[in-house]
Amino acid sequence: MSQRDTLVHLFAGGCGGTFGAILTCPLEVVKTRLQSSSITFYVSEVQLSTVNGASVARVSPPGPLHCLKLILEKEGPRSLFRGLGPNLVGVAPSRAIYFAAYSTAKEKLNSVLEPDSTQVHMVSAGMAGFTAITATNPIWLIKTRLQLDARNRGERRMSAFECVRRVYQADGLRGFYRGMSASYAGISETVIHFVIYENIKRRLLGIKAQQNMDEEEEASKDASDFVGMMLAAATSKTCATTIAYPHEVIRTRLREEGTKYHSFFQTLTTVPKEEGYRALYRGLTTHLVRQIPNTAIMMCTYELVVYLLNG
Repeated sequence: MSQRDTLVHLFAGGCGGTFGAILTCPLEVVKTRLQSSSITFYVSEVQLSTVNGASVARVSPPGPLHCLKLILEKEGPRSLFRGLGPNLVGVAPSRAIYFAAYSTAKEKLNSVLEPDSTQVHMVSAGMAGFTAITATNPIWLIKTRLQLDARNRGERRMSAFECVRRVYQADGLRGFYRGMSASYAGISETVIHFVIYENIKRRLLGIKAQQNMDEEEEASKDASDFVGMMLAAATSKTCATTIAYPHEVIRTRLREEGTKYHSFFQTLTTVPKEEGYRALYRGLTTHLVRQIPNTAIMMCTYELVVYLLNG
């Protein structure tokens, strides 16, 4: 792969991630609140809170719509964009690193293994995920802390710089890497996603090539190709997310301020013991509603930018 091709993939991945993050930020905030063990909500003028698992009053976690309504009523619409700053700072380099690493690894592995095989896609996706997670985990920790910082209207909100200072004072540099073990476990989701996506994409391209051959026309991309890529991305991400979702809840719990959770497996056993196995899937509906359009937008933007820059 030439230097220009690498830069194209870097830029395209960054553009795709940025557009997706902006459009789906409110759903990301709702999802993170639902995953947390220390959610603060107001119900019928009475504040019911859980702090580190010890609840003042036992109440069922609100659904996504109820959560969204409470955030709007008590905190205002600006709270739906909490953490957007770190998200925008992190999503472009994260996606850019991911797509560049994925493309580079796939090219290298194609010369060693069977070209474009399932094994190539799995290993490439795993290596790309590991690289991106290691490089950007501190940014995502700050984003999660800001999203969990629930304040009433008019109250001073914690800034990103204040959050960085508090993390460093409490845990030092190690504090910025909390939840990274859960993110590594989440590589399985990425692997499943890209294996399914590349298979669907290859089949769609094969069908298009056959049609062009039958009609004796030169192959060219049109609107139907990008719709097909969006459907492929949405389908693959839905399957992967549903299978690997518990790592999302575990990661949020590990990143909470003052959390009682200390490791991936300790959290994996503690959450079901105290809250039931359903707690490992809390926020899944919101996550799917967010991830499907986010992934479709991201992948379509990526494919479109690559096509335009190479056209």
